[in-house]
Amino acid sequence: MSENKKIEKIAAIKGMNDMLPADAPLWELFENTSQSVFKSYGFQQIRTPIVEQTSLFARGLGSVTDVVEKEMYSFEDSMNGDKLTLRPENTAGVVRAAIEHNLTYEGPKRLWYTGPMFRHEKPQRGRYRQFFQAGAEALGFTGPDIDAELIMMCQRLWDDLGLNQVRLELNSIGDAEDRLKHRADLIAYFEKHIDQLDAEATRRLHSNPLRILDTKNPAMQKLVNEAPKLIDYLGAESLKHFEGVQAILRHNAIPFTINHRLVRGLDYYNRTVFEWVSEELGAQGTICAGGRYDTLMTVFGGKETPSCGFAMGIERILELMKASGESYAPGQCDVYLVHQGEAAQMQSFVLAESMRSSGLDVVLHCATASGMGSFKSQMKRADSSGASFAVIIGEDEIAGGMAMVKALRADVAENNQTAVPFDTVIDYLVDQIAGEDDHDHENCTHTHH
Repeated sequence: MSENKKIEKIAAIKGMNDMLPADAPLWELFENTSQSVFKSYGFQQIRTPIVEQTSLFARGLGSVTDVVEKEMYSFEDSMNGDKLTLRPENTAGVVRAAIEHNLTYEGPKRLWYTGPMFRHEKPQRGRYRQFFQAGAEALGFTGPDIDAELIMMCQRLWDDLGLNQVRLELNSIGDAEDRLKHRADLIAYFEKHIDQLDAEATRRLHSNPLRILDTKNPAMQKLVNEAPKLIDYLGAESLKHFEGVQAILRHNAIPFTINHRLVRGLDYYNRTVFEWVSEELGAQGTICAGGRYDTLMTVFGGKETPSCGFAMGIERILELMKASGESYAPGQCDVYLVHQGEAAQMQSFVLAESMRSSGLDVVLHCATASGMGSFKSQMKRADSSGASFAVIIGEDEIAGGMAMVKALRADVAENNQTAVPFDTVIDYLVDQIAGEDDHDHENCTHTHH
């Protein structure tokens, strides 16, 4: 290859993003908080593969949904001809796993998951082609109580994350027979006004008319507002269930509004459906959505297992956390170890390991292309690391059996450098960090609550 031929750089795929170290504390704060909330309700983690059989989604989500028609990353495995798809959502995978491993054999299961999903759609704010979701699935529960519990679990998460600009919209889409009666009247209604339907609505008229109610087209709002409402077609059982959910939410002071146009885009839902919405993110304001799916297990060949769940878009929630001024610590460490000379380097390794064994986060200065660097340049690194203290070891310190401990944060008095014997350095640092009102240590990423 000729020397002057420039090697082309490879960029990430459009709509698939890198999470950089500066963003890690916010992600960790969300992940740690959500995990702790899910556990506090007795939910257990499940992890399913990112790639599944294409038929799982075509059968589970419904072949005339947007996701299956237009958004799935599907391909043929060149090794064996299998038709595979990168998962566009995770409920179908969790249900497949529950059937395959007989998870509900001994009784109902409360499960939670987190991970990447994939949809080939136009990237926009908070919506990407590889995006991350956290979600929960409660398998084998029949009553309105579990629907309400899942909603209250979300509310607790928003409270713990400091998000107060989020509101709950609720609806019931009844059972299959309720929807069939409604569907016939809905098609008849839209056929009468066919000249007012846009291309998308016309396409959906006979395949998935319920989704027309979900249109964002301003010209069609009046038309869909006056369409037959599904709530008027609910049977006694569906109504009783819906009223049960509302009663528990009211009793626990969880505010909600009933949105008759809330239908959810996937075919497997029935009865309760809900969305958590925020105006902070513009038109695409849903950050979490879910509902009941009592027949999905049978669609995949399992026993009938009434179930309910939700999924939340993590990137969107992080946007809201930023907008609400959620404070999170940059990735700080407690101690940065500065050293000069071979003996000092050896002693620094021993000291760093002992500090880590005592629960401190330690960065040990290591050589770069320009060498180990002077004390001055190492101290600059120490300062920019976010560490609370620098521990300095040079030839003089080795000779005297002492380390120099320097407080790096501005709130410490000017006389901030202390010589401490090697064997008491750790006790000294732990006392300093614990003593200063928990100092910055409570904000270190490894102890985030």
